[in-house]
Amino acid sequence: MSFQDTSNLESQPTTWRRADDPEYADDPDFNAYTAALSDKLFSLTANISRLNNQIALLGTKRETDRVRERVQDLLSETGDGFKEVGEGLKKVQVWHDLGPSQKYTQGKLNQEFKASLGEFQGLQRRALEKQRAGASAAKAALDEHDGGEGGGASATTDEGRQQLLQEQQPRLANQDEVEFQESLIIERESEIRNIEQSVGELNELFRDVAHMVHEQGASLDVIGENVTQTRDDTRDADGQLRTASRHQRAARGKACCLLVILVVVLTVIILAAVLG
Repeated sequence: MSFQDTSNLESQPTTWRRADDPEYADDPDFNAYTAALSDKLFSLTANISRLNNQIALLGTKRETDRVRERVQDLLSETGDGFKEVGEGLKKVQVWHDLGPSQKYTQGKLNQEFKASLGEFQGLQRRALEKQRAGASAAKAALDEHDGGEGGGASATTDEGRQQLLQEQQPRLANQDEVEFQESLIIERESEIRNIEQSVGELNELFRDVAHMVHEQGASLDVIGENVTQTRDDTRDADGQLRTASRHQRAARGKACCLLVILVVVLTVIILAAVLG
């Protein structure tokens, strides 16, 4: 089904039968519910854009605690939003007595949701990779620091003891940095676990939506064929009307010519009779 066919279908009225007959009118609850889902999905796409910008800062000199906090907040908020919309789509999937236009809306929402969710999952994986890389770098730096301290503590001579006392003060100052790195590692490991849990939950949701899209595929194909057939029939009817209009204009022209000839002949006959 082409984009032009899709636009033609979207421009069709949602009521396919008499609008004054409540039995055949579109379900206003369905229209309101799907419109709300569409609005929520649009807000999620805006979150994805912001999340993409924040994830790009991870692993760079511009990475800060605030950046990581915004990434986690956006991941959590957007993930919950996708779960909410996904549950709504499952309700739309089992909605009864839907007309062709409503079935098209149902399938369109499923496809848009699947595309947006796939994009969000890609950002989740990027964030997870960068968080793991950051945690690994922090652990490596901490291990290197601990290794350096262990080497200095092995001195047993008087000179070594004196040097150890001289280095004691800087080491105490570095202890705050060690504790900070340890807390940072713990925090990042917690963030990584949260992202991994969200990835697993959304993977299951993605499979459910993919199944719904597959089921809707046959219906959308039928609707697309109907749109194409309607378009072709409309074009044929338009061509026939244009041809009939040309024939009608030609017939009127011929009738006018015959009328003029008839008037001339009658005029000649009348003049001949009068003069004779």
